[in-house]
Amino acid sequence: MVFQCQRDSWARQVAAGLGRVGAVGQARALTEPAAPLQFATRVVSCRAAELRPEGGGEPVRGFQVVLEDTILFPEGGGQPDDRGFIGDVPVLRVTRRGPEAVHFVQAALEPGAEVLLSLDWERRFDHMQQHSGQHLITAIADQMFGFKTTSWELGRQRSIIELDTPSMTAEQIEALERSVNEKIRERVPVTVRELAAGDPDIETVRSRGLPDDHVGPVRVIDIEGIDSNMCCGTHVSNLSDLQVIKLLGTEKGKKNKTNLVFLAGNRVLKSLEQSHSTEKTLTSLLKNGPGEHVEAVKRLQSSVKLLQKNNLNLLRDMAVLIARDFKSKPVPSQLFVLHRKEGDSEFMNIIANEIGTEETLLFLTVGDDKEAGLFLLAGPVEAVEKLGPRVAELLGGKGAGKRGRFQGKATKMSRRGEVEALLQEFTSSGSPEA
Repeated sequence: MVFQCQRDSWARQVAAGLGRVGAVGQARALTEPAAPLQFATRVVSCRAAELRPEGGGEPVRGFQVVLEDTILFPEGGGQPDDRGFIGDVPVLRVTRRGPEAVHFVQAALEPGAEVLLSLDWERRFDHMQQHSGQHLITAIADQMFGFKTTSWELGRQRSIIELDTPSMTAEQIEALERSVNEKIRERVPVTVRELAAGDPDIETVRSRGLPDDHVGPVRVIDIEGIDSNMCCGTHVSNLSDLQVIKLLGTEKGKKNKTNLVFLAGNRVLKSLEQSHSTEKTLTSLLKNGPGEHVEAVKRLQSSVKLLQKNNLNLLRDMAVLIARDFKSKPVPSQLFVLHRKEGDSEFMNIIANEIGTEETLLFLTVGDDKEAGLFLLAGPVEAVEKLGPRVAELLGGKGAGKRGRFQGKATKMSRRGEVEALLQEFTSSGSPEA
């Protein structure tokens, strides 16, 4: 199911609860958005189960609870599920199982017990705004440009509508945004109606067809004069409750489709608040007004690039000097060890190239002792092949080598002393300690 979430016996139960609470809740949207909406019902069943967290991790042990009726919307139709409480027990997930809405909780509830169900109204109203916003955008995009909606996703931060078009121009996005916000300002009513399965009016409703397991009447969301769409989701009662819609732009979709990204209602206000906070911080850091931020950052980027180039040249010169100093000694050592906090792979390879690795074994590292770093072991081919994996193991890193060089990343730079002892043993005896 995508944006046309059809209604079955489970949805009729949800709708019954919404009918008793939804009207009050929508009236409170602007006056009491945090008011706990409650509903008395009874526990039908409770059985042990596990819940896999959305972000991954170990399963959470708990119980699946079915109630006689519910005001919590199960996930489906592109809309996430509601949250709330059964008594004082948090509801962590609401899913659909056939005709039933299943509530996952972490405390057992007695079948037959009467309970008070509470709804997280802030989450619900956010979903209502995004879902009704999607219906509006979908309808206007179709009317203006003939772009059909093929799917949509109500995300945690932003929502996406997949349009059946390979691209949208900036002018089309601007015109679409202007049109949907005009409809919001016109305070267009949004109503819910039910049609019998055989009602001929069903043919006039936007839909991708009913699911195979559908039974009972069909629930239709009407945006007066704009759209009629089969849907079991939660919606505002008037477009004015959407407040505002902001189209953030498009992203390339799959199979010649375009993803239109949008925010609706309170999400627009939150995004504006975040942007304003960022703007204030940048004004303080850059010591200029918002209109000059971009140019100031460009100048900083240019300065950083120049400093990085100069720093790289200095490191190269330093690498050459270090190598020449080593080679100038009357009796060069068989082992050369060097560590620098600043440096990179090129720095180490320049030293190895300048010194030469036919007779000298080199162990070079760069990075902070308390963080990850880089290492290079260079020298006679047979020695490096034998010692390279052991050096990587001691440094808690990984590497690879060929033709007398073994290099990679290290996570335990503080163990450089152990590596040096291993190499000293090898150069003095010809074989490393076990």
